[in-house]
Amino acid sequence: MSNPLQGAQFVLAAHRISQLPPDHGAEVAFAGRSNAGKSSALNALTGHRGLARTSKTPGRTQQMVAFSLPPLAQGDGEAPLTVRLIDLPGYGYAKVPEELRAHWKQEIDAYLHHRRSLRGVVLISDIRHPMKEFDRMMLEFCFATHLPCHVLLTKADKLSRNQAAQALAALRKDLAAGGTQATAQVFSSQAPTGVDEARAAIVTLLQTPRE
Repeated sequence: MSNPLQGAQFVLAAHRISQLPPDHGAEVAFAGRSNAGKSSALNALTGHRGLARTSKTPGRTQQMVAFSLPPLAQGDGEAPLTVRLIDLPGYGYAKVPEELRAHWKQEIDAYLHHRRSLRGVVLISDIRHPMKEFDRMMLEFCFATHLPCHVLLTKADKLSRNQAAQALAALRKDLAAGGTQATAQVFSSQAPTGVDEARAAIVTLLQTPRE
């Protein structure tokens, strides 16, 4: 199966949203805790092993990193859509200085509220652990602002297939009980598991205008 996210390229790393690429076209943001496997997921999804920096030291992504994708074909007579992936700073990492944490809270909040080209969020969460406060805050924000969210339960290769299925079912039940209209799937960048499903979900987000 061809990879619709193939050809991703690093564009820039921004300390403020004003430094991001021009706010037109469509983009999907990746968010998650610093040790949830966000960089590995980006690399697996784009088929570019060295695209996002991975490290045994969580918290390396301390800027908003923009990656361009090949233009996305639209309907008849419409020009191809300029599309991007945005890697948001990993949150919840204790060794990041308080001043920097406060800066990123402010910048990410502004980004999520005001970025017109943002079509959706991919939330990265380690399948082995319950969702943390930051994850739930992101889900609640997406729901409140009608921003589509797709959850990747990463590191599924660390569990048996049955355990992974149970974790996914529990999350979906939790989301439904809370009225949060997010989609979710099992994912592993190592196995790989769920990679084609996740790529298709991202392309759908990019193609779907915000309400």
